[in-house]
Order: sequence, then C-alpha cells, then structure tokens
Amino acid sequence: MTDTAFATAALFDTVATPEQAIAHFAGRLAVEADVSDVAAALDAGGTGFVLIDTRSDEAWAQGRVPGAVHLPRRRIAEEGTALVGPGTAVVVYCWGPGCNGATRAALEFARLGHPVKEMIGGFEYWVREGFAYETDEGLAQRDADALTNVGAVGLDGRAVARAAGSGISCAC
Repeated sequence: MTDTAFATAALFDTVATPEQAIAHFAGRLAVEADVSDVAAALDAGGTGFVLIDTRSDEAWAQGRVPGAVHLPRRRIAEEGTALVGPGTAVVVYCWGPGCNGATRAALEFARLGHPVKEMIGGFEYWVREGFAYETDEGLAQRDADALTNVGAVGLDGRAVARAAGSGISCAC
C-alpha cells in the first residue's frame, strides 16, 4: 500500500453516516457564527441580539467590535442577568480560535437561559478579516489578511466586490 493510499484509508477508518453528519453540522451552525455573519447582522441593524466581548479588561482596552458590551467570562454568572434581559439572544466572542473563553462564556449564558452563539474566530479574525474595530481613541481598521479570506482579487484573479460597510464578506 502506498503512503497516500494508507493515509486515505486511515482518514476514513471511522466516518459518520450522512444522518450523523447532518445532525453534527446543523448543531454547530445552531451555536456558532463566523465574523462575517456577525458583521452582516450588525450592518443590518443587529437589534435581535447582544454582542458580548468576554475578554479581560486589558484585551478590551486594546480593541473591540463596535457595539459590543464588555463582560469578562468570570463575571457572567453574577452580572449576566442584570446586563442582558431574559430570553435575549447573545453572541459571545473572545480573543481567537486558540482560546476557549467564548465557549465557556456561551455555556454560562445558556445556563442563564439565553439563546447563544459563539463568534468563531473571535476578535482576532474580526481584525484579520478587515472589519473596523473600536479603541479608546476611536475606530481603527486594518486591511484584510489575504490568508483569512479572498481579498480584493479573487482566487481566479478577477476583482471581487467588497461588502457594504467595513471589511469583506465571506466568499464561502
């Protein structure tokens, strides 16, 4: 058996049925949103949810998503109910994909009875995808990182239209 054949065989040693895969991926979409989806919802008025930044005071001071409310994860159990009305949907974010703080925060808000989604990629990908962010000095924005999304020129070399507002929308 060639190395490639062995790797392919090992890849599918265990595989979900289509029904299991549907349940799994539908479940993930029920509790996760990417930064482009959150940006689009905020651009559309975003009044149906509260966006919560769960990072530390120091991280919040470095920058945050415009319109986010700051509530570090460790304070959610005590302060979450007073800050977010009963039954109000919540989207939480933390630093980035290497941190599970937003996952822990989402669990806390779910325990408080809120419909909740985690913004995957967190603040790191918000900035990397070129969306404006807020600092104590005002709004800031970086160019989109070409490694996170298709930039001004698509993979085929043709120009790609930018979404309304700041940053670009997911090409997926």
